[in-house]
Amino acid sequence: MIRRLLLLALTLSLTVATTAAWAQQANKIPNVGYLALAADPDDPIVEAWRQGLRELGYVEGRTIKVEFRTAQGRPDRLPRLAGELVQLNVDVIFVANMLGAQALRRATSTIPIVTALFDPLASGLVTSLVQPGGNVTGLSSMMVELIAKRLQLLKETIPRLTRVAVLWDPAMSPTSLQTRFVEDLKAAARSLSIELTFVVAQTPEEFGPAFSAIKRAHAQALYLQENALFYKYQLKLARLASKARLPTIYGTRRFAEEDGLMSYGVDYGDQMRRAASYIDKILKGAKPGDLPIEQPTKFELVVNLKTAKALGITIPQSILFQADEVIR
Repeated sequence: MIRRLLLLALTLSLTVATTAAWAQQANKIPNVGYLALAADPDDPIVEAWRQGLRELGYVEGRTIKVEFRTAQGRPDRLPRLAGELVQLNVDVIFVANMLGAQALRRATSTIPIVTALFDPLASGLVTSLVQPGGNVTGLSSMMVELIAKRLQLLKETIPRLTRVAVLWDPAMSPTSLQTRFVEDLKAAARSLSIELTFVVAQTPEEFGPAFSAIKRAHAQALYLQENALFYKYQLKLARLASKARLPTIYGTRRFAEEDGLMSYGVDYGDQMRRAASYIDKILKGAKPGDLPIEQPTKFELVVNLKTAKALGITIPQSILFQADEVIR
């Protein structure tokens, strides 16, 4: 009798424990990591990513949890932050910068990584866009392919252009890609009969001295490298360019909206919203290595006519016809 009671008690306790475990698992919401290089939680591109999740039915804090980490523009902080997200054992990690993706790849080979806003193939994170394999997938922004196009747009806007300064930060991406950036830009400049002057700025405090160097080089226009530091401080850079009376092109529409002359590049908001669909697929069981990496589908040319007028530049009709938006 006692044995039967003990067996019954053991069975009941196991049933209760199993039921509790099932309930806990059923109540567990997905935990998604976000590793940023410079963006803050309220940055427009982060909000676009969150909007993409909301459109798929996720409610942050109720049906999904987001662990946001930012290096605040300090690449040396990325390995530690990547390690934190791995230690949290999140279900998937999103990253929109190349250096962060590489730090994550070194930190884990099992947690799925979804990328956007850079080229995972050119950066060596994957060997194929169709079958990425491993734990990395996402979207490519084809940044390398846009390098020559921006310089061409400057030349078409200012036909007599012969001297262009390039403001860049070599620390914001791997050496191999920096080398390709310089080589591709020089090749484009030769074909357009443009002389380039490369000026380095790696912190906001270096922007002032950099513009002084650009002035000494007698540059007629400015080409801003697309990177996380310049994205974070594009308003400051737009104002410095305006003060220096330099026609300037950058990769995001916000730069033109902030009184820069022109912007041409991938629609960041669209890319971030689309990236949310990868997270959704992975949370529903898809393997990242089986998800092809998608190319961008939307590009934007934005021209600020107010800035052009202030600089004494007449924008050619050929540019205006190409523009997706003209700010008057």
